[in-house]
Amino acid sequence: MDEQKLPLAGIRVLEFCHVIMGPSCGLVLADLGAEVIKIEPVEGDRTRRLAGFASGFFATFNRNKRCLAIDLKAPEGRAVIERLLADTDVVIENFAPGTMDRLGFGYEELSAKFPRLVYCALKGFLSGPYENRPALDEVVQYMSGLAYMTGPKGRPLRAGASVCDILGGVLGVVGILAALQERGRTGRGQLVKSALFEAACFLMTSHMTGEAITGRAMPPMPERHGAWGIYDTFPTADGQLFFLGITSDQHWRRFCALFERPDLLADEELNTNEKRVAARPRLLPIVADAVARHSEAEMIEMCERAGLPFAPTAKPGDLPADPQLNAHDRMLEIALPNGGYARLPRLPLEMGNHDTGLRLQPGRIGEDTLAILAELGIPEEESAGLVERGIVGGPVTEKNNAVA
Repeated sequence: MDEQKLPLAGIRVLEFCHVIMGPSCGLVLADLGAEVIKIEPVEGDRTRRLAGFASGFFATFNRNKRCLAIDLKAPEGRAVIERLLADTDVVIENFAPGTMDRLGFGYEELSAKFPRLVYCALKGFLSGPYENRPALDEVVQYMSGLAYMTGPKGRPLRAGASVCDILGGVLGVVGILAALQERGRTGRGQLVKSALFEAACFLMTSHMTGEAITGRAMPPMPERHGAWGIYDTFPTADGQLFFLGITSDQHWRRFCALFERPDLLADEELNTNEKRVAARPRLLPIVADAVARHSEAEMIEMCERAGLPFAPTAKPGDLPADPQLNAHDRMLEIALPNGGYARLPRLPLEMGNHDTGLRLQPGRIGEDTLAILAELGIPEEESAGLVERGIVGGPVTEKNNAVA
């Protein structure tokens, strides 16, 4: 792949991040062509060792990055970072408030030395009374009302993916790109902040607006007063759950034709969406009976042919074989620590003729350490001394994770 053709080619990013929020920000920049150098401890990012629900975090969010393992508390380690910063455009960090300042890499100190630097701090909270609190995706899902809206009444439930972490990371990218654009006019970088809590609340704004309009508290989604006549899941003949949405009068006409129900189409109590919403207690069993007469495969074929909104209820394990995800080579073969591979979606963008695919597999600990030191002009014997004293770490051979 010709990296020079990617939109962010020539932009260098230092990523001082772990887990999801920061690495997801770096991932988007890397996929778009930036040179992202992941800074991790000599022993490796702790995300590499997470288990269970989090076992896939590192492999998911760290492709297309170079890995530099270094002791930031050692003067020699900080000196290496200073040399890197001289040619760096963007710093990303998602450590606890004050950590980067204590290491000597806070925004105020770096911006004084490198005025063109765009510095993105990814935190739990933006500036305000909560800014020094620790936060996690789950914490802010509860704080923002997202968990309340997701679960049934009395049983708040986090969303089934780290939506706040990822949204916060992507909003960080938006801020970084805007700051780079402004730097092109002013010649100066700036501080960009994105945060979990505010990202979660941004997701809640339509519910906040709805309460302001109606004067009523929004019930959780499982108990919501629906805006559409049919917007539900129904069992199929082969025991699958099938979502069907009938959100317009055109959808209704298509449904009635598809299931050969001219009587329903002629029913004046069902001829508008508002009337169908009022008639849901009568209408839902009718639709359930129609769906129950067909298998999931039959329902998919019928609804696609009729142009009705529908969805089978997929699980994560179903996605690697999904035809849409696999169209136009959009699935990437990502190397895993256990020697296997996972088929994962690439960046969900189509952008001209750019190929935002796989250039580098997620690296081993410090995969690129020695190569980066060499690029900085550090002699081989000096690099060897840094390795021997534990200032830097990682493989001592040439990196072998480039994608042909």
